[in-house]
Amino acid sequence: GELRSYLTGMWIPEEAVLKRPYAIQFNNYKYAASFQSGTSQAGILYEALVEGGITRLLGVSDSYSGDRLGPVRSSRHYFASIVDEYDAIYIHFGKTKYARAKLTALGINNLDGETGIGDTVFYRDKSIKAPHNAFTSVDRILKGIDKKDYKTTYRDSFEPHFSFYEEDTDLTSDTPVNKVTVGYSSYISPYLEYNATDKLYYRYQFGAPHKDTQNGEQLSFKNIIIWFVKESNIDHNGYQTMDFENASGSGYYITNGKMVPITWKKNESKKWMRFYDEAGQELTINPGKTYIALFPDNRTKGVKLE
Repeated sequence: GELRSYLTGMWIPEEAVLKRPYAIQFNNYKYAASFQSGTSQAGILYEALVEGGITRLLGVSDSYSGDRLGPVRSSRHYFASIVDEYDAIYIHFGKTKYARAKLTALGINNLDGETGIGDTVFYRDKSIKAPHNAFTSVDRILKGIDKKDYKTTYRDSFEPHFSFYEEDTDLTSDTPVNKVTVGYSSYISPYLEYNATDKLYYRYQFGAPHKDTQNGEQLSFKNIIIWFVKESNIDHNGYQTMDFENASGSGYYITNGKMVPITWKKNESKKWMRFYDEAGQELTINPGKTYIALFPDNRTKGVKLE
């Protein structure tokens, strides 16, 4: 009655594996981060810059639960492109004009709080200042999916994004990594520290442990992937863009206290993206949760491995 999750490689109920995952756009503004709920449930958590040195998070999960997931914020077009790689249903509250165009071009099934589906899928916590107070729940997401008549199983052409080791595997590497600092900006200053006892990396931001208020847990990850991308301003408003629709580049894979260099290739039109090891083979990662940081490839020194 169980299969390996396409997102984590862990054994979970078969029905959870076979249904499409949800990709939630989490608010990561400092004020809003103190109310985050559901981030620890993400099998894969992406982070990327938006405007003004702030980052936004995208949590992809086949196992979301509970009645408080959020705060949810607006879409950016590069996150929409990532959602498409997983054939996920995208949950966000608003969007830029660039994201609107990307959602339409890729035909992504999405639940947007600024559309007629908003009151069905989202609610506001009035004890929190807007616009940082929009939350959803699994029941509300399911009602939205039903109203939009979205398919809940994967497209026929879908192929899982990652390959996983059968068992926990140490890297053959001479590069120890006990701390990873992802220097997006001085505003957020995120980093992850390795715990050799449980072999997980624990995340910090804004000078404190990054916790999920739903359960009080600090976010932790078995795998870290640093994905170097070509990034720049797309207009005078400071909106970012990433040149990765049909591109390739480099990065790092980090697990169990070690790092190996990797490469990547993405072809958006084929809904396809893969990471590769030093031998040019598709990257195999350890079972568990994964944190993926999209980081500007012209600032690679901003990622510090200690």
